[in-house]
Amino acid sequence: MISEPSRYYAVELQALPSRIGGIRRIVSAHLRHWHLDDLVDPVQLGVTELLSNVHRHAQPDKECTVELELLLDRLTVSVRDNDPRMPVASGAALEDLWDERPEALATSGRGLAIVDALSDSWGVRPRGASGKVVWFVLTAPPRAEGPAAVGAEAGFGFGFAPVPLAPIVSYSRLAGVPLRPPAEAPALAASGARPA
Repeated sequence: MISEPSRYYAVELQALPSRIGGIRRIVSAHLRHWHLDDLVDPVQLGVTELLSNVHRHAQPDKECTVELELLLDRLTVSVRDNDPRMPVASGAALEDLWDERPEALATSGRGLAIVDALSDSWGVRPRGASGKVVWFVLTAPPRAEGPAAVGAEAGFGFGFAPVPLAPIVSYSRLAGVPLRPPAEAPALAASGARPA
């Protein structure tokens, strides 16, 4: 039995540098609303890296969708784009991220290494000729239990009216094309889960 509702959010955008900061703020607001404050920084960094990859490499356009899905203690973050070409991870290993030698200070090519470093697992799922989905998963911290958590969520003592938690929120401009949570399709080229 699922004790907490599933949460889902999606936003479509053009992956342009001027829009990435706004998406970071939107993602941050949703995570805070879901009481996932501890995940704000790693998710913002991962989303920034994946959107930067879409901006640099995606063809024929820069249209993409950022999706967040919380199911129990797993947050899956994905970026869907219209380019069917699979990303190629550079040779940058985790230890290379802190290498200060001049030849190691490249300004690009480390996005997927960063996503690998900050996530529990990640991967790429093709969508045929219509593009691909790059995703990563983080473990959500356990939620506080007890009267303080119940009172805060219900709005007691804070001057807020109780707000029911919606199990699913989604947005799509593509008529007739359902937004599928990343967990519904098998991963391709996944790095695999890290040992706990």
